[in-house]
Amino acid sequence: MTLPIITADQRLAETRGVKAAIFGASGAGKTTLLRTLKASTTLFFDLEAGDLAVEGLAIDTIRPRTWTECRDFAVFIGGANPALRDDQPYSRAHFEAVCEKFGDPAALDKYDTIFVDSITVAGRLCFQWCKGQPEAHSDKTGKPDVRGAYGLHGREMIGWLTHLQHTRAKNVIFVGILDEKLDDFNRKHFVPQIEGSKTGLELPGIVDEVLTLTSLPNEQGELRRVFVCQTQNPWGYPAKDRSGRLEMLEPPDLGRLIDKIHQPLPLDARPLVIDPPAIPAPATTPQTDPSN
Repeated sequence: MTLPIITADQRLAETRGVKAAIFGASGAGKTTLLRTLKASTTLFFDLEAGDLAVEGLAIDTIRPRTWTECRDFAVFIGGANPALRDDQPYSRAHFEAVCEKFGDPAALDKYDTIFVDSITVAGRLCFQWCKGQPEAHSDKTGKPDVRGAYGLHGREMIGWLTHLQHTRAKNVIFVGILDEKLDDFNRKHFVPQIEGSKTGLELPGIVDEVLTLTSLPNEQGELRRVFVCQTQNPWGYPAKDRSGRLEMLEPPDLGRLIDKIHQPLPLDARPLVIDPPAIPAPATTPQTDPSN
């Protein structure tokens, strides 16, 4: 057996899909982004039953109604995780059982993009399932244990997202609702609307891109929908661009955005900054003479 090293040429030749989370306020037009994708190669993972926004669009759809179905579809799309035991979700045994139910997974080869609408609803389905599990009840009294339910919920959601993230050859787009809140100092900040805190905190580290879909005024003062794509933005919106190809603001065209991320990027386009920053010395407080 030879050492399983993936050569540089092999890695560069691999087909790698974009994994992105898109957040926006309710009514911002997140589901409408489906219209900017190629319908014949996109699978609509419809959790919200909110497809009125894309009425008339000829697109294939799946509609899971329970968390168990969400997990089944995830393993069917992403395949088995060889690191897991047979009694765990996303294992080889789980994958084979799902294939017996759904058929040959080659039926998904025609799709290059999975559009999950929405992660907010997925979190609710997951939490509802978690509340019925033994871990969500006290061993001593048998009463519901909210902390246990939230702990299980966090692990379940991260496992589900990570499994879909490892679907290397496909684009996986998660959309979710963005909430505007005030902290203890009355400062405005934005957080994804997801049950529990673990998923919202860890999601940016799982996906390649975090985008906020919002409306901002143009030079004429007219509001226009845009993607906010970079972490350091003046509005405080959640954003991250791992590709290094996106501008601060991009048009709300998801298909064109994915194409831009897939473009070749010269190494000198992302120079490493290794020089230490020039940090000014802290201001000193004038010393007073105690004798005065």
